[in-house]
Amino acid sequence: MFTGIVQGLARVVEIEERELLKRLTITFPNDALKDLQRGASIAINGCCLTVTEFSLEQHYASFDVMQESLRLTNLDSLDAGSLVNFERAAKFGDEIGGHLMSGHISATSRLIDRIESETNCELVFDLPKQFKRYVMPKGFIGLNGCSLTVGEEVANSFSVHLIPETLAVTTFGAAQIGDVVNVEIDPNTQAIIDTVERYMRTNVQGI
Repeated sequence: MFTGIVQGLARVVEIEERELLKRLTITFPNDALKDLQRGASIAINGCCLTVTEFSLEQHYASFDVMQESLRLTNLDSLDAGSLVNFERAAKFGDEIGGHLMSGHISATSRLIDRIESETNCELVFDLPKQFKRYVMPKGFIGLNGCSLTVGEEVANSFSVHLIPETLAVTTFGAAQIGDVVNVEIDPNTQAIIDTVERYMRTNVQGI
C-alpha cells in the first residue's frame, strides 16, 4: 500500500526490451533506497512495481514491467532520461498524509489545460467515460502516484489544484498539455458506488 505522498523524482537510466516485458532501471536520490530489499515494492508514477535488482551504492533499482502494465499505464512511453514520481511502500505506523492507494492503475488521462497564477496551478485532465461516476468534486484521485483532491468535474474533464511544493517535488512541475498520466480511482469511492448501484438494480428488478 501507498499513501499518495510522492517522495521525490527519480530518473530512468536504462530500458531493456525483454520477451513480453520491459526492464526499467531507475536512479534515485541519495538514501531513498535505504534498507531496500529485493522483492520490495516501489510506486513508479503510481504503478506498484517489484524490485528485481538494486544497488545501494549506485542508488539504482530495476523493475520488470509486464505487457499488461505497459498497456494500461504511461510506463511504456518512458525513455532513458525520463523523470518519474516515486514512493516507497508504506510501513505500519507511517503517517497517512494523502489517502491509501494500491498502486494498481485504473486508466490513463491526458492533460488538456494548465492554468497558472503566482501561488496556484490548476491542471485539467480528460476523464475516461467508464470512470466518470467515481470522480466528484472534493473526492480523492491518484495521478502519477500523487494523492490529489478533485477541484471541479465538468462534463468529460476534471481539475486539480497544485501548490508550489507539489510542483517542485513531482513531475507536474514540468507537465505540458498532451502529457499522459496514470490514474488510480479511490477504491473506497468505487466500492461504495458499485455496491449502491448493484443494490439499486437488484431492488428495481425485484419490484
